[in-house]
Amino acid sequence: MIFLGPPGVGKGTQAQRLAQRLGLPHVSTGDMLRASVSSGSEIGRRAGAVMESGALVGDDLIVGIVAERLRLKDAEAGVVFDGFPRTILQAEALDGLLAAQDGEIGAILHITLDEEEIVERLSGRRVCAHCGAIYHMRHHPPAEVGVCDWCGGALLQRDDDQPEVIRKRLAVYQTETAPLIAYYRERPVYHLLSGKGDAETVFSQIVKVIGMSR
Repeated sequence: MIFLGPPGVGKGTQAQRLAQRLGLPHVSTGDMLRASVSSGSEIGRRAGAVMESGALVGDDLIVGIVAERLRLKDAEAGVVFDGFPRTILQAEALDGLLAAQDGEIGAILHITLDEEEIVERLSGRRVCAHCGAIYHMRHHPPAEVGVCDWCGGALLQRDDDQPEVIRKRLAVYQTETAPLIAYYRERPVYHLLSGKGDAETVFSQIVKVIGMSR
């Protein structure tokens, strides 16, 4: 299962929910990188060196780490990808990996949302500087403005949650992923879904399109 969509549409939340529902591992790019580096494998050491230098991990290393992850026993029945693939090269490589294992993509779930709503969602987020609790000024506000309900820590807005930064992130996403969407759009397993509404509403759409009973 593959989740696609810009920042702020809730694809991470939905990927986790679907993975739990199906009893499959939820696999994010960040998790894969950290696990590979911790394992001490050759490709993990190479990726670790790149990350330590501050450079971006290239497609070849990402694909190698995905191949490594798919060979683990818990992935035998499948995985739910969150944040992979990000490029055409990665998508083509995944097709090759799956073909070699007699596997296939079960569903491509592309979640979309109006840009202004994404900006509102992300710019309203606040994070406790002490315990990391997450709030939203509109949907999940603290009892006292600027103060964490749990520990009394100060609530801060992350730099990348500033509206102007969010708009730049969305522009980059659209530029980088347009070819990837085109690569997948004509496949029968591709589904375009609205991210509007609460998490349960969106999840109900996902359940319906992949043919799961509630």
